[in-house]
Amino acid sequence: MADKEATVYIVDVGKSMGRKHSGRDLSDLDWAMQYVWDKITTTVATGRKTATIGVVGLKTDGTDNELQDDENFSHITVFKEIGQVLMPDLRNLRDQIKPSNTDAGDAISSIILAIQMINTYTKKLKYRRKIVLVTNGEGPMSTEGLDQIISKMKEDNIELVVLGVDFDDPDYGFKEEDKDPAKAENEELLRGMADDCDGVYGTLEQAISELDIPRVKVVKGIPSFKGQLRLGNPEEYDSALCIDVERYYRTYVARPPPASSFVFRSDITADNTQSTATAAAEAVAQEGENPLTSVRNARTYQVTDESAPGGKMDVERDDLAKGYEYGKTAVHISESDENITRLETYAALEIIGFIQNDHYDRFMHMSTTNVIIAQRTNDKAILALSSFIHALFELDCYAVARLVTKDNKPPLITLLAPSIEADYECLLEVQLPFAEDVRSYRFPPLDKVVTVSGKAVTEHRYLPDDDLQNAMSKYVDSMELVDKDEDGNVTETISFDDSFSPLLHRIDHAIRWRAIHPNEPVPPPPERLTKLAHPPEELQERAKKYLDRLASAADVKKVPPKAKGRKRNREADKPLSGLDVDALLHKEKRAKISPENAIPEFKQALSATEDIEAVSGVIKQMSAIIEDQIRHSLGDANYDRVVEEVGVMRDELVAYEEPNLYNDFARQLKEKILKEELGGDRRELWWLIRRSKLGLIDKSIAEQSDVSEEEAKEFLSSK
Repeated sequence: MADKEATVYIVDVGKSMGRKHSGRDLSDLDWAMQYVWDKITTTVATGRKTATIGVVGLKTDGTDNELQDDENFSHITVFKEIGQVLMPDLRNLRDQIKPSNTDAGDAISSIILAIQMINTYTKKLKYRRKIVLVTNGEGPMSTEGLDQIISKMKEDNIELVVLGVDFDDPDYGFKEEDKDPAKAENEELLRGMADDCDGVYGTLEQAISELDIPRVKVVKGIPSFKGQLRLGNPEEYDSALCIDVERYYRTYVARPPPASSFVFRSDITADNTQSTATAAAEAVAQEGENPLTSVRNARTYQVTDESAPGGKMDVERDDLAKGYEYGKTAVHISESDENITRLETYAALEIIGFIQNDHYDRFMHMSTTNVIIAQRTNDKAILALSSFIHALFELDCYAVARLVTKDNKPPLITLLAPSIEADYECLLEVQLPFAEDVRSYRFPPLDKVVTVSGKAVTEHRYLPDDDLQNAMSKYVDSMELVDKDEDGNVTETISFDDSFSPLLHRIDHAIRWRAIHPNEPVPPPPERLTKLAHPPEELQERAKKYLDRLASAADVKKVPPKAKGRKRNREADKPLSGLDVDALLHKEKRAKISPENAIPEFKQALSATEDIEAVSGVIKQMSAIIEDQIRHSLGDANYDRVVEEVGVMRDELVAYEEPNLYNDFARQLKEKILKEELGGDRRELWWLIRRSKLGLIDKSIAEQSDVSEEEAKEFLSSK
């Protein structure tokens, strides 16, 4: 369970914070709020009720705090009391945090107020307490009772973080020129206070520059299994080995937050001239009003009943029987039969064998890795598991085990590998496949070509020669992401710790930005996330000559773009000899398509035709052949042939830029099939045509088509 947190952000909103300094395009307040908003939205994104935040405004026009009767606490306003921050709170803070018209207000007094707020909220409970002060250091600061303040913060274990606009920080290398002496004195005061409290002092320049670094979430391990590691059956043998162990995730896939489904509330209406989005924006502008509501799903079950209205009758879920899909058939299994097939298991991790490490292939992994450790408070189990780990390590062995995480759960087969570090020992566990999980695929060899007669050929146009392999080897070597220092030692070009998931952190960054800036476009992703999307420029320059040599050795050529209407304007294919056999034999070109050889003769007829009327005649012949095959098909005997012929006709007419001819044919064919005019009920054939996506040719496929994408989709979806 995560620790409870109580953090108070003190934001200087004085008049001087509304000015721009150091050549920045943003005011000091807007620039500083980049850091504050980032921290607050990061806490909001966790959704934890125990991560509480309070916000105090320093140098405000008015005064609103529990110590306001004391004049030392004037011009300090509590924007938000300590508590969980939600989206309405973010909207309220966005409206409140703006530059004021005064620079009066004591930063030290605001720290005292923050201490009071934290102590009132947390009392004596266990909390992580923190105060973050963001200021430009201008204006008078009182040093009265400073030692007591520091002592109180140490006593209550409150961490103080002071971040200043253009504060000097020699460690970071930033220094403001021509600094006001009063500001320099205030900086020294705040620096000394932070040092005495063992807190953090720094310049905002450094804090904002580090915002682009993605935050790696540190999570506490939750055991996925607690039980015994067994070797042998303890119920039958006294010599069986039983060790109390716990199982934790070693690696786990981090996924971005999923999208949720919402709809606009029905009570938010808009005029006919006003868009729904505008109405929603106005509703958002109203304080505390949410224009969205979650989608509620309603599911009903119906069965065919001719006596019921509409031919369907509603049934309750409890009245339904469970069935499993077997091919196209739903197989019913009663609850009693299903209980017989369910395997009765008991939670345990049982060793069933051992294997040498060199006999195990890495590709057998079926899951992410887990860690098996001994029960934390059991010294006997810790010693026993350590002995088992060292035995596996010394014998170069892995253990194969059967894992059942909970009673009556399906068993898993896992591999246990020893891991011994300087101050840590454990078993690494990964899931192994069952026989049904193994898929055997046959691929041709990469180093030889086997002829039909069985002869193995090692020199072939499909095989790389020595020159190509040498060029590829040097190109791969040149792309190594390593460098060498002056002593010749190898160093990493890209550190593993600097590589982050672009998907995960980009979505998280966009969500946090949109929470604070609902109407502004999302900024581009940080450079830290995109720098690994392409190889380093110096690496590309270094590998360019090897890449050119590789392209030359492989005879790489650019493929010309696919020309539209290529068949309409091209000449008929000629034999290599240049002789026209049909002309020599004085034979006329075939004008009629034979049903026995329909597809090749259809293509030949189109290639020999340039007139649109002749093309239409060829299509009519092919249409008649297809309909005749459907009409005389015994069951589904001719269905595969018909689907292939329809696909060929569609592809050819797309290439000939005559999509409307095919669309007319497809509409007529569908109408005849559904009206059972082609030898009875042929709906299964129409299902095959739909599955093969041989619908209408829309404008996205051929510009000459007069069918939209929606019409083409509707044509296929309708039955």
